[in-house]
Amino acid sequence: MQSIINGKFIDYYELTMAQGYYLSGRYKEQATFDYFFRKNPFGGGYTVFAGLSDFLEALTKFTFSDEDCSYLSQTGLDDKFLKYLKSFSFKGIIHSVKEGEIVFPQEPVMRVEGNVLETQLIETLLLNILNFQSLIATKASRIKQVAGDRALLDFGLRRAQGLGGLSASKASVIGGFNGTSNVQSAYDFNLNATGTMAHSWIQTYTKEEGAFRDFARFFPDNCILLIDTYDTLKSGIKNAILIAKELEKEGRQLKGIRLDSGDLAYLSKKCREILNQNNLAYVKIFTSNQLDEYTIKSLLEQGAPIDGFGVGTNLVTGRDDAALDGVYKLSIFKHKPQIKTSDNIEKQTLPGKKKIIRYFDENDQFYADAIALDEEENPEMIIHPYHKEKTCNLKGYSSENLLQKVYGQGKKMTDNYSVEQIANYLKNRLLQLPNEHKRFKNPHIYKVGISPKLLDLRTELIQQIQQNFK
Repeated sequence: MQSIINGKFIDYYELTMAQGYYLSGRYKEQATFDYFFRKNPFGGGYTVFAGLSDFLEALTKFTFSDEDCSYLSQTGLDDKFLKYLKSFSFKGIIHSVKEGEIVFPQEPVMRVEGNVLETQLIETLLLNILNFQSLIATKASRIKQVAGDRALLDFGLRRAQGLGGLSASKASVIGGFNGTSNVQSAYDFNLNATGTMAHSWIQTYTKEEGAFRDFARFFPDNCILLIDTYDTLKSGIKNAILIAKELEKEGRQLKGIRLDSGDLAYLSKKCREILNQNNLAYVKIFTSNQLDEYTIKSLLEQGAPIDGFGVGTNLVTGRDDAALDGVYKLSIFKHKPQIKTSDNIEKQTLPGKKKIIRYFDENDQFYADAIALDEEENPEMIIHPYHKEKTCNLKGYSSENLLQKVYGQGKKMTDNYSVEQIANYLKNRLLQLPNEHKRFKNPHIYKVGISPKLLDLRTELIQQIQQNFK
């Protein structure tokens, strides 16, 4: 995916605004933008922040070649502006929460500072990468939540939206998956590449038994047999047992069987029973076929003895939320706080340079997050962003600042964490998130509030705007 990143990875309106800033001589004015989202996806109680490492890497490639500028000249952009773009690179400063962090609506999880032209130009690049990977990592985390220690494999590349499937596989492992069938992503991000066989392999043989025997011969130490091509119980499981016994004679073991259709709960129970009766308790049962967190939860509640799941379409497309509604909004211009007002109070933005402080209870569990002005002391009380009567006392709770500097002087300023390290960070953070925020139905809303000083600043700016219209 990184190979397609250049200055054309952009929405055109960002170029028209940037040209306006340049030609008016305003392009060196300083600006600050916040990235945040307004609701958790999937009706859940939290969101996993993902895509930071890819975004920072892409930012170093976000330049305009002679060829790019030649094309852009055909769209009507000014030659003087295009000459400026030929030497463009992002030289601003970025603060962000860690990749793999658990975050919540309204929180400015990334802050971008620089001149107004450069901060505007990177908007689409930022939103494209962070919104999608955070969506998929959150979906994967929900699936991992119900699957527990059972194996989870990403099978989604063939159903993904084009090249988005490459970053979806990475995001799924951040969210808790063990591997992927996506070889390109496995190579790019050092993931575990895995896979078995398709029904077509079996159909090319006269007998299912022969298809299984050859596959076991070629992959004796990692053999998983797909047993539902014809009849799972009358044919597939019987032939799998036959091959398992042949492998035992060679001092090897059949790794598992896979079910890809039918009543997975019923068939897995029957197959487990038959395998055990034949002293094959070590043979694992894997399933696939339109799985998601709800289907897996249901299967396990029915007592299905399934050891691993292959999840495809519903994972990499983020079903049933097609996108995370992350936005990128101006909060400071020319060193003055800015606000966007709206008839919809929840679309009012938070002005100024801000930080996020996470508070922990006596058991080191997440208690509440405060959004405060960057220069103020950590607040001891927060107020609901849109309901002033709702407050939360934070006095005596331990705290942690979530934003850290990750980009400056034209380069990344954070460690190059592996996908495994990011996934482990998320795993530990999820242990600190109280269970009531993890449930699928009516999750408890996590407390996110603003400091009294931030509330006062927002109120002051709204009053100034209202005065201008009198």
